[in-house]
Amino acid sequence: MVAPDRIRNVALVGHGGSGKTSLAEALLYVAGVTTRLGSVDSGTSLLDHEPEEQERKISLSLAVAPIDWNGYKINLIDTPGYADFSGDARAALRAADLALFAVSAVDGVEVGTELMWRAAAEEGIPRAVIITKLDRERASFHRTLEQLREVFGKRIAPVQVPVGEESGLAGLARVVSGRVYLYDGQSKTGRLAEEPPAEAADLIEQTHTALVESVVETDEEMLERYFEGIEPEPEVIVRKVHQGMLEGEIFPVLVSAAPKLVGVDTLAEFLVDFAPSPLERPTPPLESGTLEPKPDGPVAAFVFKTVSDPFVGRISLFRVYSGTVRQDDTLETDAGSSVRMHNLFHLRGKEHLDTKEVVCGDIAAVAKVEGVFTGTTLRSPGSDVVIAPVPYPRPVMELAITPRSNQDEDKLSAALQRMIEEDPTLAVERRSETNETVLAGLGDVHLDVTLQRIARKYGVEVETSLPKIPYRETITASAEAEGKHKKQTGGRGQFGVAYVRFAPRPRGSGYEFIDSIKGGAIPRQFIPAVDKGIQEALERGILAGYPVTDISAEVFDGKYHSVDSDELSFRMAGIAAVRAAAPNLKPVLLEPIVRLVVRIPEEYTGDVMGDINAKRGRVLGMDTEGSLRVITAEVPMAEVQRYAVDLRSMTSGRGTFEVAFDHYEEVPPQEAHKVIAAAGKEGEGQ
Repeated sequence: MVAPDRIRNVALVGHGGSGKTSLAEALLYVAGVTTRLGSVDSGTSLLDHEPEEQERKISLSLAVAPIDWNGYKINLIDTPGYADFSGDARAALRAADLALFAVSAVDGVEVGTELMWRAAAEEGIPRAVIITKLDRERASFHRTLEQLREVFGKRIAPVQVPVGEESGLAGLARVVSGRVYLYDGQSKTGRLAEEPPAEAADLIEQTHTALVESVVETDEEMLERYFEGIEPEPEVIVRKVHQGMLEGEIFPVLVSAAPKLVGVDTLAEFLVDFAPSPLERPTPPLESGTLEPKPDGPVAAFVFKTVSDPFVGRISLFRVYSGTVRQDDTLETDAGSSVRMHNLFHLRGKEHLDTKEVVCGDIAAVAKVEGVFTGTTLRSPGSDVVIAPVPYPRPVMELAITPRSNQDEDKLSAALQRMIEEDPTLAVERRSETNETVLAGLGDVHLDVTLQRIARKYGVEVETSLPKIPYRETITASAEAEGKHKKQTGGRGQFGVAYVRFAPRPRGSGYEFIDSIKGGAIPRQFIPAVDKGIQEALERGILAGYPVTDISAEVFDGKYHSVDSDELSFRMAGIAAVRAAAPNLKPVLLEPIVRLVVRIPEEYTGDVMGDINAKRGRVLGMDTEGSLRVITAEVPMAEVQRYAVDLRSMTSGRGTFEVAFDHYEEVPPQEAHKVIAAAGKEGEGQ
């Protein structure tokens, strides 16, 4: 057991390809957890262990790996940087006490970094930055540092600087103490140099001055003394950096080159010395109740990730915010059910490390617990604590899916349910209007990986296609019609006549039925049948087979027969009335319009706005978020079904977007002709 004040929960976050997993693998190696330096490219990564990750050579899910460093436990949470899998990065922020941002010295500050920076600020946890890949060609510490300050402000404060760059990277210097550590690429730790190299001395001095200025600006008394020429002592600087991190006033910057092990040992020391302990973490967002991080207090834990394993079952990763969870404890969920914490263990990649108890602040997992899913609060019986759910990004891309074998329909349904439990950024919907099962996610890669996992884990292969667009029809003119149903077959016949007046309604107001029958022209018990028949006919469409909306139907007269009239007769009369009136109603096609919000670097603004216009969209406005441009537009749904692919191509993967249904609009005549013609061909094929 490790005491809560000796635990460090650290989420490695940042843009895809910034070196997060390589850094985590280097930490595991330097700490002695692994006997060789794991690599994503070679398939030897402890953290990227799923077949889909090894095939694509990118992280697709968060992975947890605890390491021991001088009696401290560091729970590393490696997260995906690819935008399609940002849901796991959001979940990691909830479990962590520090967000450590990996920023490539080659590529600088990228969109994914900015988005996760805002997410960490919303979550209210401290942030630090580690500049990676300083040994690569075109790497630049100075350029990257300037970008960090430009995007995130003056609170960016380097506590380390590199000694050399690119192929000449030799080590690093600690800014507060001025000590220099040199690395030979073989030893796990750096060697303390007797004195700084001449070429590094100026950089150390300049950065030291900048760090001191960042520190004294957090304390008025210290600032006054600094103006008088009195610089704070090194131990005071260290204490103020730690305090400034907790308060979001200082964002320390470190340096590294994982393949050469440069800065890996000093990163571990920094996490132990500077990163907040669970006892210092701000309380997570609560929906009800209160909690304090006390090991002997009532249990309050949060399930931040679910892994569905076809052999082990459901594995729930949780973070304990208060109390201590012991094996075989009975806890309560926020849904009110009781669960027994039987199989407790820590995860290290895919390895299970059994444990008897999980103390306040620690991260662990439990298997085969029914009624526990991502977002579940686990608490002591009688507690009213409910930890708020993680604000996941909404799906932006959809696929219609069908099993290749009809015999796999039930298996597919069960597999989709498991996938949603594992990944809350997925959504599944059965659309009765198009008779399709639609899987929605954060992009084409996200959906492709999900279907690969379904095939691998559950043995279900599927066919995919773009979902049918849920067009609607409406009318632009009023008309009256007689709906008549008469059938005589010998014996009792069928007879019903309904006179119906149809009129357009305002957009979005839907269908309205008006009963204006007087004098018993149609018996009261048959009027609902007329309504039912009209709705049935409108559902089938009058132009291209799409449901008719925004229409009123007023039945104002009719005829009946005392013997032959019944509900069926008047339902058929309602259908006939629609058919009779259709040619005079001037029907038009409506298409769904979505609201599109796109976040891009400024240099792509022209391309993106031009593409929106080409997609028949209307730009509603443009705003600024940090260094990003935010474009809001209305675009036909039919034009953005593959927008995740289009935007990635236009912006080299640096753009992100959100999309949500907004309203229906009339389709332009030329486009409507194409849709109607396609609907006609589909009808002929059936």
